[in-house]
Amino acid sequence: MPNCASNNNISFVLISAIFLVFIACVVSKAHAEPGSPAASAFQAAPLSNGITRSVVQIGVLSCASRIEQVTNFLGFGPQAGAALMQAPNNPDHRLVPLVMEIPTQSSAAYVSATFAPNQANGCGATYDAVVYWPNSCSSVATKQFASLKKTGSLKKDITILDGGVSIKVYLMQAGKGCVSIKKEVVQ
Repeated sequence: MPNCASNNNISFVLISAIFLVFIACVVSKAHAEPGSPAASAFQAAPLSNGITRSVVQIGVLSCASRIEQVTNFLGFGPQAGAALMQAPNNPDHRLVPLVMEIPTQSSAAYVSATFAPNQANGCGATYDAVVYWPNSCSSVATKQFASLKKTGSLKKDITILDGGVSIKVYLMQAGKGCVSIKKEVVQ
């Protein structure tokens, strides 16, 4: 009499292996042919901004939700512009650098963001937001970044404001105004 338990285990292993091969093919197809029906089927939730849709189209899937989170937080929308630097191959396993122009009340902010797949938090991200203010740096520090603590300077002309482990703001006098560079590592 055959051992049914071992036959069931073999059947389970075979079915599991076939399923894993199928999933690997779907993921591979999504990476190989961005914009294909397989890539579209791979995306469960609709993506709300153009940057995220673009990175998914070129095959960046592991960082898509982080890119959506950060670019939305930074104010990307119809009035903003963006440029994406695409990796020559295997984009889902490479850094994803992107630059944005985000409108502000008086001018625009230059934002440089980089996303890194396969990090401890899934997809690591960091950004630098650069803004020119028509006020002095001491005024910008107290009005725009009141919650941050002044901790000194880099050397002589750049003031450091500390927002904790993952946020720093650097203030640099620029004529009668001030340039702020906010650097954040997204945890």
